[in-house]
Amino acid sequence: MAEILRTERLVIREWADDDAAAALAVYGRAEVARWLSPAVDRVMGEEAMRAQLRHWAEATREGQGGLGHWAVALRETGAVVGGASLHLLPVEEQDVEIGWQLAPEHWGKGYAVEAGRHLVERAFGLDIDEVFALVRPNNARGEATARRLGMTWVGETDKYYGLRLNVFRIRPSDAPIRLHRPPG
Repeated sequence: MAEILRTERLVIREWADDDAAAALAVYGRAEVARWLSPAVDRVMGEEAMRAQLRHWAEATREGQGGLGHWAVALRETGAVVGGASLHLLPVEEQDVEIGWQLAPEHWGKGYAVEAGRHLVERAFGLDIDEVFALVRPNNARGEATARRLGMTWVGETDKYYGLRLNVFRIRPSDAPIRLHRPPG
């Protein structure tokens, strides 16, 4: 499993078949699935989850360099607590969306913001000039996470999935994200 990013408390890495049970504990939960993008259905069963992980891993390998779907694991234990992604949105595949999903027992710990900040910085390092988050109406946690990432609300749209969604955006000039990196 290749590691994509390492934060203070998290490792963002490729999905593996062995992650199916942990991923199901995220994507199979009704309280998570209700907010998922229509591109990600609630997964029912470990085999279906394993198939989804394989699909994401393949799409990440074959997709546009630097974008993909990844596992979010605790750095200290390696336990998978959720997933995160940078992926092209379906219309004209020009806009890049950031996504994050965590198991409910890990909500409120700042993991989504921590992973999100590093993924936004990764996107900017790939010369992506803006990153979007699409949040379903009434998803207060999703909106709060987008705002904590420094994203601003730019309106509502049904452009991407035929659903009314709130659109948040961040550009490099907006970013309060300036992670400390070692020189070189």
